[in-house]
Amino acid sequence: MFDSLQTRLGGVFDKLRGRGALSEADVDAALAEVRTALIEADVALPVVKDFIEKVRPRAIGENVIRSVQPGQQVIKIVHDVLVETLGSDNAALNLGSPPAPILMVGLQGSGKTTSSAKLGLLLQTKEKKRVLMASLDVNRPAAMEQLRVLGEQAGIATLPIVAGQEPVGIAKRALASAKVGGYDVLILDTAGRQSIDEELMAEIAAIKAATNPHETLLVADALTGQDAVTIADNFNRRTPLTGIIMTRVDGDARGGAALSMRAVTGAPIKFIGVGEKLEALEVFHPARIAARILDMGDVVSLVEKASEGFDKAEADKLAAKMKKGQFDMNDLSSQLAQMKKLGGMKGVLAMLPGVGKVKSQLDAAGLDDRILTRQEAIISSMTRAERGDPDVINGSRRKRIAAGAGVDVSEVNKLLKMHRQMADMMKKMGKGGRMPQMPGNMGGMPGGLPPGMFPGRR
Repeated sequence: MFDSLQTRLGGVFDKLRGRGALSEADVDAALAEVRTALIEADVALPVVKDFIEKVRPRAIGENVIRSVQPGQQVIKIVHDVLVETLGSDNAALNLGSPPAPILMVGLQGSGKTTSSAKLGLLLQTKEKKRVLMASLDVNRPAAMEQLRVLGEQAGIATLPIVAGQEPVGIAKRALASAKVGGYDVLILDTAGRQSIDEELMAEIAAIKAATNPHETLLVADALTGQDAVTIADNFNRRTPLTGIIMTRVDGDARGGAALSMRAVTGAPIKFIGVGEKLEALEVFHPARIAARILDMGDVVSLVEKASEGFDKAEADKLAAKMKKGQFDMNDLSSQLAQMKKLGGMKGVLAMLPGVGKVKSQLDAAGLDDRILTRQEAIISSMTRAERGDPDVINGSRRKRIAAGAGVDVSEVNKLLKMHRQMADMMKKMGKGGRMPQMPGNMGGMPGGLPPGMFPGRR
């Protein structure tokens, strides 16, 4: 989402890093480029103006101009102001006393229903809350059925559908059911429109009056750019918002909407949708997002993701095999699955510092996470004996495995070579040796990164 902004700002700051001293003219020239980058990223003009006005006096202060690394100081100032603009701290949900009603509002097509299920799953799995969902959308065909199906997929209870009932009546019934059922949270998925109109706002106002929600969350599509900011502002004027969920953040949006939302509405972004899967909803951390924009990486989020997918029993089992110098195809399959849980190669790389500088090389290399799925398919085409002892896989077996996985024999050969490299590394570690230096192309990693991706790597 922030790729274009990251690239533009990276170019500006590279110039600053190369300067031994900075004058006011240097800072003003850099801020002019920052201003252009923000405008091109669809950041609202008043927000851009306020941003530059906050950065400039700090950046031309005596402590910066005379510092040993003035360029780094300016980058830190920009980072701090970015964090302020995005909201300083993560704004947690106000769940209060159960059942806590959460009202989901937004235009049609913004992803309210899917976001309702994603939020319900997040609260149920991470917060250990009992969640009930109810669809109040009586206008869109199959809207209620969609939420019911999503509820079944996520293992979240949904309010039984009663034909002919009006939205306010459904909301009251849902609240009563949540109280009787002992639920902690009630998520109310309201209807949307193509645009904000009196009928929509009157309906939301009536539902709010009937349920007194603890949270009113606007679901906004990041791909709509400046329109998303305008929609958020209009909703906030008519029905005060307590937070925002930005969807499709993993798309090709320029990122300006996220930078503008908090400043324009005063309502914090609380969650971001980063994919189509029900698990693809993340808590919004302003400092981490600011670090991503400035290509400082987000290792904290990466570690959190890894911890969530961590299976201690599986890790202990692998450690025991490593001590014996063993690493078979079943172990490799487990590693591939872990990589996919972390968001694939692109997901992992996006959170590492400095990757923005080699983004063009990554794009040119055609790094494709679908290779992980193909590698899993190849392993699945092997017999149990072959997975346990890959050394038995001869030429005829390779042809059979390739045919079963629907790939060329060359891909089977690449996977076997990668396994051999990893197995050799595990064997060396198992004997108490140092981890051998990874190949220059990092080919020993699942997914195999392309040659020369990290220039000057030692």
